[in-house]
Amino acid sequence: MAQTDFEAVYKEIFPFWDAISDKEKDDICENSHVVSYPAGKNIHNGNDCSGVILVRSGSLRLYMMSEEGRDITLYRLHRGDMCMLSASCVLDAITFDVFVDAEEDSECYVIGGSAFASVAERNPCIKIFALETAVSRFSDVMWVMQQILFMSMDKRLAIFLLDESARTGLDLIALTHGQIARYMGSAREVVSRMLKYFSNEGIVEVSRKGVKILDKKRLRQLVSLQNPNGGKSF
Repeated sequence: MAQTDFEAVYKEIFPFWDAISDKEKDDICENSHVVSYPAGKNIHNGNDCSGVILVRSGSLRLYMMSEEGRDITLYRLHRGDMCMLSASCVLDAITFDVFVDAEEDSECYVIGGSAFASVAERNPCIKIFALETAVSRFSDVMWVMQQILFMSMDKRLAIFLLDESARTGLDLIALTHGQIARYMGSAREVVSRMLKYFSNEGIVEVSRKGVKILDKKRLRQLVSLQNPNGGKSF
């Protein structure tokens, strides 16, 4: 991909682009690559400075992992989303380890971490952008923790199904029980039992294609029981 193509993309997505010098723009573009990741590929491991990742197509999953090997999905990134937590050398305040996997075949722009960090050191506007981008994701992380710590499984599953339906615009959630469990930070057996209950109640239909939502009103009622005073809406 030509440097001018990178510059055209970055001009659209980086609010600081016009405030940095031509040489700094060149440094970022020259250290940018288009990378294709197959489904299941680990992209970022722990606190390595893999760089800034922009998703062109596909889906990435960010997660934390315990010493025992159990992981909790923090959030997922789709087309147009940016991963700043993979550039730990830019964000000194981020001291915990996060991992990034490609959930499906994905194509991304990757800006080398050291090059981006070097330009950021000379331009506070870039550092501020990086921090604001990372902080904006912490609301997603806190929402995940709130669900895991304080919500019952039926309400968590209802929220997940409504979220996925809203994101894709479809009533069919084309995910396996294992994938849903991984995204929710639960066990596959627990998710399967709850989906069976939802199916028996006529809320969803479970098949090899995935989970089809039949009664969104019932799902919303489950969510409102958990959040009588507001909260995330669907």
